[in-house]
Amino acid sequence: MVQVEVYTTSNKKLGDISIPESAKVRDIKKEIARISKLSVERQSIRSEARGKDVKDDLSIENLANTRKVFVKDLGLQIGWNTVFLLEYAGPFIIYGLVAYRPWLLYGAQAKGTELSTTAKIALGCWSIHYLKRILETLFVHRFSHGTMPIRNLFKNCGYYWGFCLYVAFHVNHPLFTPPSPLQQAIGLAIFAVCEIGNLSTHILLRNLRPAGTTLRKIPVPNNFPLTKLFNLVSCPNYTYEVGSWIGFTILTSCVPAAIFTLAGFYQMAVWALGKHRNYRKEFPNYPKQRKAIIPFIL
Repeated sequence: MVQVEVYTTSNKKLGDISIPESAKVRDIKKEIARISKLSVERQSIRSEARGKDVKDDLSIENLANTRKVFVKDLGLQIGWNTVFLLEYAGPFIIYGLVAYRPWLLYGAQAKGTELSTTAKIALGCWSIHYLKRILETLFVHRFSHGTMPIRNLFKNCGYYWGFCLYVAFHVNHPLFTPPSPLQQAIGLAIFAVCEIGNLSTHILLRNLRPAGTTLRKIPVPNNFPLTKLFNLVSCPNYTYEVGSWIGFTILTSCVPAAIFTLAGFYQMAVWALGKHRNYRKEFPNYPKQRKAIIPFIL
C-alpha cells in the first residue's frame, strides 16, 4: 500500500489516504471522496498545485510525486446530457415561436403577414439541425466525462439561445428580403450535404469507442463517402458544422447568421486545434497530412 497526502490547490491538507501501488487516479478520487465532502465528479487531481489535470485512467506511477496529490474542487456538477439537451432544445423552441408567433417580437406590424418561402425553408433547416443535435445527444454521443460544472449550463444556453433569438428576429421579420432563388438553392445544398457529413462523422466517432470505455483510436474514414474528410482534417465534424452554417447564411443572406457562423467557427477552431495536438502527441503514427479543421490550411 502507498500512503498519499492529499492537499487542496490552495495548499490546505485534507488528510491521508492509503491505496494499492497498482491503483489509478480514479481510485484516488474515490478515497478522497471518502475522507472529504468532494464527490468524485467534483474532483480534479493534479501532481502540483498549479499543474494540469491528470486523467482518471493513469496509474499513480505516472504522477510526478506519488506521495502527494492536489485536488481542485470543480464546483457543483450537472450531467453533459442535461446541458446539451437544454442548450439545443432552447433554439429549437425559440426559433419556432418567433416564426409562428411573430407578434411576440414585432407587435402590430406582424398582423396579416406570412413567412416568405425562404423563411420557411430556413425554419426547416434550423429545426432539423437542432432536432438532429438532440437525437445525437440521446442516441449517438458517448461522453468520456459524465458531468461538467453547472456554470457551463448558463454560459452555453446564453450563447445558443441568444444567437437563436438574434438570427430568428431578422430572418422571420416582416420586412425580410430573400436572396435570389439560385443563391437559396446553393445555400440549401451546402447545408444538406454538411448536415449529413456531420452526422456520419459523429456515428463513426461513436463506433470508435466501445460503450463504457475511454478507449481512444486514430479515427479513419469508413465506407461512407463524406467520412473521407478524415483524410484531410482531424475534426471533420467541426468542419461540416461550420459548413452547415455557411450554407444557412448563403440561403438567408442574413448578417446575424454570418456573425453566428463566425463565432461558432472561432470556438470550434480552438477545440479542433486542441484535439489535433492531443492526437499527434498521443499517437506517434498519426497522419502528418491532416490539419485540424480546414483542409491544407488550419
